[in-house]
Amino acid sequence: MTQQFGAKASQVDLQSYSTSQHWDGKKFINLVETKMDMKPKHIPSLIYKQLFKKQGRTPTIDLPIQPFEYEAFMAPSTTTKYIWYGHSVILMRINNKTILIDPMFGPDASPIAPFATKRFSSNTLKLIDELPQIDAVMFSHDHYDHVDLASLKKLMPKTTHFYTAMGVGRHLIKWGVNPQHITEFDWWKTLDFEDIQITFTPSRHFSGRGISDRAKSLWGGWVFKTKTESIYFSGDGGYGAHFEEVGKRFGPFDIGFMECGQYNPLWHQIHMYPEEAVQASLDARIKHVVPVHWGSFALALHPWKEPIDRFTQEAKNYNLSHATPLLGELFHHEIKPERFTWWKDIQ
Repeated sequence: MTQQFGAKASQVDLQSYSTSQHWDGKKFINLVETKMDMKPKHIPSLIYKQLFKKQGRTPTIDLPIQPFEYEAFMAPSTTTKYIWYGHSVILMRINNKTILIDPMFGPDASPIAPFATKRFSSNTLKLIDELPQIDAVMFSHDHYDHVDLASLKKLMPKTTHFYTAMGVGRHLIKWGVNPQHITEFDWWKTLDFEDIQITFTPSRHFSGRGISDRAKSLWGGWVFKTKTESIYFSGDGGYGAHFEEVGKRFGPFDIGFMECGQYNPLWHQIHMYPEEAVQASLDARIKHVVPVHWGSFALALHPWKEPIDRFTQEAKNYNLSHATPLLGELFHHEIKPERFTWWKDIQ
């Protein structure tokens, strides 16, 4: 159990974090004041609803995942191919390199809690066995629904390098990753990887795996640019002016993976409503949007289908091109968008 927490920030770690202008001396901070409006009086009601008011919040059947098509995924291509495995897990084949983002394949998003937050699909850790060698694994922040210990253990033998938000690397080192195979990013840091320009971008969120390490690591999104394409992964977070700034610096984007789900009025500043996710996509100048951060876990009190229903309706209102691939489906942005409303037939 204690291994799940990862590593506490050492004095050496804290000294390195102090080089960031987003570190206030004790913790990392957002670009604008950000807080949760949850007070102690709200907690009993939230716990009760989380445990006992489950109707409509989870599907009545296990959501199926399409089998991995190795040859089709690895075949040379001039455009990026991607697979969404639910929540924020994205496998990309870009510039003929394999990149995996926020690989939470585990069955439980609350491994330290008394009660599990079970995944909507079964046996998902086995999916890792089918994947090819991973050139780069990206971690946007250290929350349990994004950094999963069981998934990491299975990925370590087949991953060349790990790219993380500043501070997340210490967890990986504790779990056995060679420090030489880890590169940490502050906001706006850019490096070139195999002719792919990778930049870590701001989001409006927080971090921490325990009580004592809140905001002791950074959070954010990722931009990937090649000679022919630009791709944006928003990361978790509330709506803000950073989307427009990302769009100005790196847009327009051919594909954008935009957070959409696990929202609540009590934590609205750190998770967008679906309509805000559409606006953020427009701000960031995304041509073709894939809504993520839904379809795997009930981490909020809304019905499981509500995020995608609200997002697709708002996207149509703004004539925003978007895709809703099946879990595990091999996809690329040249496929005709809006082909699927697969969730409609599942209760």
